[in-house]
Amino acid sequence: MTVKILAIDTSTENCSVALLDGDALYSRSEFAPRGHADNVLPMVEAVLAEAKLRLSDLDALAFGRGPGSFTGVRIGIGMAQGLAFGAELPMIGISTLEAMAQASFRVHGATHVVCAIDARMSEVYWGRFVRQSDGHWAPIDQECVIPPATLAEQLSSDSSSWTQAGTGWAAYQEPLSLLPLSTVAGDVLYPEAEDIVILAKHAYSKGEVTAAELSEPTYLRDNVAWKKQPKKQ
Repeated sequence: MTVKILAIDTSTENCSVALLDGDALYSRSEFAPRGHADNVLPMVEAVLAEAKLRLSDLDALAFGRGPGSFTGVRIGIGMAQGLAFGAELPMIGISTLEAMAQASFRVHGATHVVCAIDARMSEVYWGRFVRQSDGHWAPIDQECVIPPATLAEQLSSDSSSWTQAGTGWAAYQEPLSLLPLSTVAGDVLYPEAEDIVILAKHAYSKGEVTAAELSEPTYLRDNVAWKKQPKKQ
């Protein structure tokens, strides 16, 4: 069966929409620090028209659930819920940090990605991911919002080479340079819907969908403690 999924992301300064129809991918993306609410629907209409599909033809609607800008995340989930309700579609929330890991694999072939988004207030949204053989991304740390200096004190060194992703690396260059990790620069700064939709396809194949009224954003502001994920047995 050909899976058709529409993805929306407005969690950062970047605004993007993507439609996956089997192996065909249609996408729109625009760097627009303001105006996400005005940009999303025209982008949705454009990809649907290009794919010659209607909302009712889709199997699910995916969205960047955060972390990211409070207003941006709310706009994204609000738009996605409105479309999902209208077309009676299930929803799939995807981590914006994991989406940047997927983008780093798409662009650089990176399999170990360390993500840091500038969260303002002298903090970063943080997460590390390792790509598995099935295309799944295993989180190494619990996603959190944390001051870079605190992160440097809590992290342990390892033998991996991590590809950087996100705006935090430039915003907090000095404190993040003190992390006990071996990192290489990357040019993925923002999540993109074209990566969210690929991750959503994996989630859909596992039945990981949610009713529109139960879909929720991830803000992380109330969870500032860094925690390393337990190793899987």
